[in-house]
Amino acid sequence: MIETFSEHIQSILKTLPESPGVYRYYDDANNLLYVGKAKNLKKRVTSYFSKEHDTFRLRLMVKKIIDIKTIKVDTEMDALILENNLIKSLTPKYNIMLRDDKTYPWILIKNERFPRVFSTRQLKKDGAEYFGPFPSSTTMFILLDLIKQLYPLRTCSFDLSQENIDKHKFKACLEYSIGNCKAPCVGKQTLQDYNESILHIRKIIKGDISFAIRDLKRLMLEHAEKLEFEDAATLKKKIELLEKYQSKSVIVHPSITDTDVFAIISDEKTAYVNYFKVMNGTIIQAQTLEFKKKLDETDEEMLVFAINEIRLRYNSLSKEIFVPFEPELQFENAKYVVPKIGDKKHLLDLCFKNVEAYKREREKQLAIIDPERHTDRIMQQMMKDLRMKEEPRRIEGFDNSNIQGDYAVSAMPVFIDGKPAKKEYRHYNVKTVVGPDDFATMEEVIFRRYSRVIEEGLPLPQLIVIDGGKGQLGAAIMSLRKLNLMGKVTVIGIAKRLEEIYFPGDSIPMYLDKRSETLKIIQHIRDEAHRFGITHHRNKRSRETFKTELSEIKGISDKTAQKLLTELKSVKHIKEATLAELNAIIGNSKASLVYNFFKDQQESN
Repeated sequence: MIETFSEHIQSILKTLPESPGVYRYYDDANNLLYVGKAKNLKKRVTSYFSKEHDTFRLRLMVKKIIDIKTIKVDTEMDALILENNLIKSLTPKYNIMLRDDKTYPWILIKNERFPRVFSTRQLKKDGAEYFGPFPSSTTMFILLDLIKQLYPLRTCSFDLSQENIDKHKFKACLEYSIGNCKAPCVGKQTLQDYNESILHIRKIIKGDISFAIRDLKRLMLEHAEKLEFEDAATLKKKIELLEKYQSKSVIVHPSITDTDVFAIISDEKTAYVNYFKVMNGTIIQAQTLEFKKKLDETDEEMLVFAINEIRLRYNSLSKEIFVPFEPELQFENAKYVVPKIGDKKHLLDLCFKNVEAYKREREKQLAIIDPERHTDRIMQQMMKDLRMKEEPRRIEGFDNSNIQGDYAVSAMPVFIDGKPAKKEYRHYNVKTVVGPDDFATMEEVIFRRYSRVIEEGLPLPQLIVIDGGKGQLGAAIMSLRKLNLMGKVTVIGIAKRLEEIYFPGDSIPMYLDKRSETLKIIQHIRDEAHRFGITHHRNKRSRETFKTELSEIKGISDKTAQKLLTELKSVKHIKEATLAELNAIIGNSKASLVYNFFKDQQESN
């Protein structure tokens, strides 16, 4: 396929190095289309031009490429970092994009004598220490409030140089009077004591609460030995606060420390990635991010991109990365762990629960804000899950109802764009089948339905759902083959017991995730077919019973019979009614007809 491209492209492909690097694609207007990384530039870039791609967007991009530029680097990790930087600075049209335009808060420890600790949304290169970002402001303020209760710190912005303190330039303020500050500005707190508090704060923010507890316990014992019981009691309260905070935040065993945890789920257009930062069994940072797909990226590609982006954002140097599967690209000074059991697996499962909850919430929001886009996404997902060639915009379902072969009916609900279209529902009275033969009933109804569709030029559904397993599905297929419709419409069967999905010709069923939207829609169609069929079946049975009993009485119309049934509820009660009771409902003459009919019937028996 290479020869179909320009001589310029062919010459570039022949001279590409077999080394790690970054490649860039340009169109005829010199617009950057795509930035990618590769372990082997020659193999990776050539693959774009040597095969037919499945997705339309990828085929379109390849057609637009008129120039390729590459940058060689030493390692694949260097390529990943360079790719990330170029995507952020150049925003190529076809690259994965992080959908996150929010500004998150940080906890800042100011680079100054007697450092202040406060929140900020501006990340500056000013020598200060920044911890975060915190996706939840609430979480950050809880932490800041804890720090405030434990360690009285200054909030003023004065230059607390030793020279200024010695010259008595400042006065103790109200914060000192109410116990929120120890007044280092007037020399009432030493720099060593203040920095000791900052050391504890730094550890607490990083999740190492046990360090602060140990240190405070040591100080408490020292004060107790010196009989400084008031100071010891103050420290005891601080220890209790820290232990309470720690107990609430410990998720797994404290041995799991300095670990990054990632979980990913995706659909056709978006990948959702949840991240936990764990220290001493405590989740100290958590965030779910959306990554918009531009081409046909795999979950592995999306996960590697996300891990790199998030670790850079949080400045993470964790040596362990918990993941649901091991990507090919390895990060320097870090190893992947795929947990199978125990606390580590519990942590990964928790990560999955968070990303699934986030995705469901986003889908609910999308359904409200942009229902068309929501529908398009569901149709795309159904097409993918059911291996269809086109979206199932119109779905028709079938279910049979009978009592030992009597009063046999079939129901056909119709769904358009994943929702019931009740005006298009149809029911069928079975004509040719005698006795309880569910397969023959399905064959008759399918043939009747789609022979009429063909004759009248009605729209064919993209998907037919048969309520039943292989037997009912096989019967439906027989009729579709007679009508030459096989291959023109997708047909599946859904068995009730395990909700397995059967395809024509496949002996092994497919099992969809119980939470998948595709399965939920199929179940809804099945349930609607059952409900609509049962309703019609009951009505037919009532009409048949009505006909064989009351309609045999000469002089009694259907209207009169219905009036009796409405009042007395059943034919049995009508038979047992007195003449006076019948007379009160339908009058003398008609009451006599009914009463005498059943009296004669009883006497003859």
